[in-house]
Amino acid sequence: MAAGYVDILRAPHAARLLAGTLVGRLPSATGHIAIVLFTRDAGGSYTLAGALAAAYGLSTAIGQPLLGRAVDMVGQPRVQLPAALVSALGMVFLAVTGIEPLVLAYAAVVVAGFFTPPLEGGLRALWPSVLGREDRVHRAYAMDAVAQEVMFTAGPLFVTLLVALWSPAAALLVINGIGVLGALTVVLSKPSRAWRSAPREAHWLGALRSPGLLALLAAFLFIGLALGSITVAGVAYADDQGRESVYGWLMAALGLGALLGGLVYGARQWTGTPERRLLWITALLAAGYLPLTLTPGVVAMTALAALSGVFLAPALACAFIVVDRHAPRGTVTEAFSWLVTTFGVGAAFGTGVAGPAVEFDGTPAGFAVAGAGGVAALLVLLATRGVLAAPVEGAGSDTTGEAGYENDRNGAAQHGFSSGHQA
Repeated sequence: MAAGYVDILRAPHAARLLAGTLVGRLPSATGHIAIVLFTRDAGGSYTLAGALAAAYGLSTAIGQPLLGRAVDMVGQPRVQLPAALVSALGMVFLAVTGIEPLVLAYAAVVVAGFFTPPLEGGLRALWPSVLGREDRVHRAYAMDAVAQEVMFTAGPLFVTLLVALWSPAAALLVINGIGVLGALTVVLSKPSRAWRSAPREAHWLGALRSPGLLALLAAFLFIGLALGSITVAGVAYADDQGRESVYGWLMAALGLGALLGGLVYGARQWTGTPERRLLWITALLAAGYLPLTLTPGVVAMTALAALSGVFLAPALACAFIVVDRHAPRGTVTEAFSWLVTTFGVGAAFGTGVAGPAVEFDGTPAGFAVAGAGGVAALLVLLATRGVLAAPVEGAGSDTTGEAGYENDRNGAAQHGFSSGHQA
């Protein structure tokens, strides 16, 4: 299982890019959790905590494709590092001023979210230039999803540890400082500095002119909703148990389940189209969310949280391949950033809906939002099977860079890389 991942990490710059992007994602992976804990510690209600986290997620969703398009046009360093600095300053302002007055608190989380650097889309755009062969790129997508779940496993525990040792305000400051260091590691690397997007057709819709990409984004909007609702429902469950630490364990268990699922998924070669495979994975993902509404004891609930996460990383890894097959030429970073955006919008709605649901009908109602989101995602994929079955002609991670990198379309073809390949 590990041999394929080791082969990828041995490629020049691969380990640095993965580690830097992983560390740089810390604020976006845990920022909503830190905001919820910070707001509750300051005396804010569940509804306010959910609303601030939703504002953060929504502003991230708006900023990601815009920043991703900027990266496709002017390169990574000119966008990624300035954005990371401004985002961190927004969170510093929130930590220093608190939740009163509310207008300043909302302004701080909006700035922090909007300027979150599109590191995820940037890394996925870099993989073809660093790895060359299609099979290695697809395995890197799976490894990327696994690494993301490492962050979602360790991140909540790290945040709750910072809260326990210092305060929620300190957690906000530390995670964003670490995020800037991660972005710096990526943008100073040779592949990031050399990377350029392929020529793109001038079109105001950019990546969104692809019907298949729109269908995929619609499905992942609801998966984001499910994950966002679990964030708030998990806090309510921990409060019901009288132990704040339970929340960190639930979130870590969900991430651990996804990590294990991603490792297994990436360890084998799959046949058939990724679009059909994604349909089955999403069905299993939705089935995993439904039992959370039972809200049993802590041990059983932790096990259910882990089970609910098993198919998340496989769904993401498969979605990365689908994005690559449906993104119009020259829009690769923007297309991957739109995937992040749909997660952000969905999570924003999930946190916004779950807070009132918990206050109206208790913790199970908050987890019911997650179940509904999973089912809705499955229905979207079922309804758009025909559109997803037709990848965009000329799509793919076609990037250009300096000599020595196998990142032009001809070099990719020499290594068997074709966006029409059935993964």
